Amino acid sequence: MSDLKAYLNHHRREVDAALRSMLPRATTRPATVHKAMRYSVFAGGKRLRPILTLAAAEACEGDPGDALRPACAVEMIHTYSLIHDDLPCMDDDDLRRGRPTSHKVFGEGIAVLAGDALLTEAFAVLAGTPETKRHATRHYLAELAAAAGSKELIGGQVLDLEGEGHDLTRAQLVRIHEAKTAALLTASVRLGGMTANATPHRMKALTAFGRNLGLAFQVIDDILDVTQSTEQLGKTAGKDADAGKATYPAILGLEASRAEARRLTQKALSALKPFRRHGHRLEQIARYLLDREY
Repeated sequence: MSDLKAYLNHHRREVDAALRSMLPRATTRPATVHKAMRYSVFAGGKRLRPILTLAAAEACEGDPGDALRPACAVEMIHTYSLIHDDLPCMDDDDLRRGRPTSHKVFGEGIAVLAGDALLTEAFAVLAGTPETKRHATRHYLAELAAAAGSKELIGGQVLDLEGEGHDLTRAQLVRIHEAKTAALLTASVRLGGMTANATPHRMKALTAFGRNLGLAFQVIDDILDVTQSTEQLGKTAGKDADAGKATYPAILGLEASRAEARRLTQKALSALKPFRRHGHRLEQIARYLLDREY
């Protein structure tokens, strides 16, 4: 585990340095929106998605340095989605990663625009990714656009909003989180594989890994929301229940949710067989995420 922690810390610092160089400076005019962008990007996130992008490049025997641009683009998309999620018209949260959310610091208008700017900037960053024999720039852009679009990330947010206060089925809950959480996480590993010129067989394996890991991640998040405090989470605990959202513990119960997280993690690990020893970092990360609950 200490070896993995060193790996995560190394790549977190690497991603942070790249983000600092790729984002507009806080003093760039108009300064307010650029300060707001950087405030949320550098709010202390784990950088899970970009690190998965780099680890997927390694699993496909590529240079993780070639995956830094998509790694940063994915983190920009993720941060934009969090800024918008926290708005009063969405989840209405005052805390994110242990400090005031963007709209509490900069106002709702600037928070919306900071999210919009990060979404747009992500594609400018991604467009500079080196092409490979199998994967051109248009493939990178299409990959991220699909994951962040109305059928996936945004579609999941729509379904989540529409489901508030309703008794959803397990299948409906899975669909929300396939779109809202798993799609971007899957794109993270697929983009890493693409920078390493991954074969169709390896891309299929990365897709299966990402989908199952993304769903397991969401199950664990739902569990933590009802078992940990606001201080532990860095965001308001119990918000989902208060908002009448469907969650895995609400539908399955706590112990069945834990079993589901283990089942999905095992499916993710099984998908890594084509990578053999090269996929060990992805395997370690999957096990590490499952251990968050214990």
